[in-house]
Amino acid sequence: MLARAHIRILMGTHNGARWLRAQLESLLAQSHDNWSLWVSDDGSEDETCALLEEFAARQPGRVECILNGPGQGSAANYLQLLTHPDLPPGPVAFADQDDVWHPKKLARAMAALDGQPGPCLWAAAYMLTDADLHPLRPAGIWRRGPSLGNALVQNILSGHTLTLNAEALALLRRAGPAHVPHHDWWSYLVVMAAGGRAICDPDIALLYRQHGANTMGARQTPAARRKRILGLLGGQWGAWMGTNFAALKDSRLDLSPDLDTFLHAWSETGVLGRARLLRSMDAHRQSRAETALLYLAALGGRL
Repeated sequence: MLARAHIRILMGTHNGARWLRAQLESLLAQSHDNWSLWVSDDGSEDETCALLEEFAARQPGRVECILNGPGQGSAANYLQLLTHPDLPPGPVAFADQDDVWHPKKLARAMAALDGQPGPCLWAAAYMLTDADLHPLRPAGIWRRGPSLGNALVQNILSGHTLTLNAEALALLRRAGPAHVPHHDWWSYLVVMAAGGRAICDPDIALLYRQHGANTMGARQTPAARRKRILGLLGGQWGAWMGTNFAALKDSRLDLSPDLDTFLHAWSETGVLGRARLLRSMDAHRQSRAETALLYLAALGGRL
């Protein structure tokens, strides 16, 4: 059964020595202890690699692989792990270097994924903390939930909580290496595009440490909402969407005729056409206001 299966934890690191030890100890505290760690270190200049080597020596068999990262940012670092030819088949979980997992995080993920008939992702709520792990506020699950129409224009599955079953991993590997802005958004999009499922667990699974070096940071704060709005109206989100669409179009996946038509038409369609294309796929963000802004951005040529 999947609930007893071996799971690979995929961790991208970069100058995370200040926080890494606490995360590694939280992995050791998992009630589902049938796991091993794959790491891709993206050019750390602090003690990160020394800590990993010390952990590997202290916990024989726990660290299967430490790779040199591609030096192209966080998404490329994680995707190198995800598509590495030596990564065995089976379930995988993404891990940030600076979080602290609750002891039953892996067990909950594996229990939820157990028995799923096809590609499936599991993500959970989390507690935002300051740099010293003092709780700030919980970040819950998005109300409208996962769907292909959402995955086309927004990521709601935070990568630091994400676990993939074996079928989802195989699907992403079949899609091939992709130069995309966010590995978690890409995982969400690929699985939804292939007709898979995403499970959003409303219970908190980890402490998500906020500090000056976060790659993305929390997504459900007022500052994050302002950043999303500026990104929508300023064209950044449109650029990210276009990159995702191009990668999905070029992937080795069997897509539905409607989605295939959408992807091929996107790069050849003008302003009004793109708004209609989004409508045809029921593309939406998690709030009505942001969905309205999405369509305004399309009509304004920002997508």
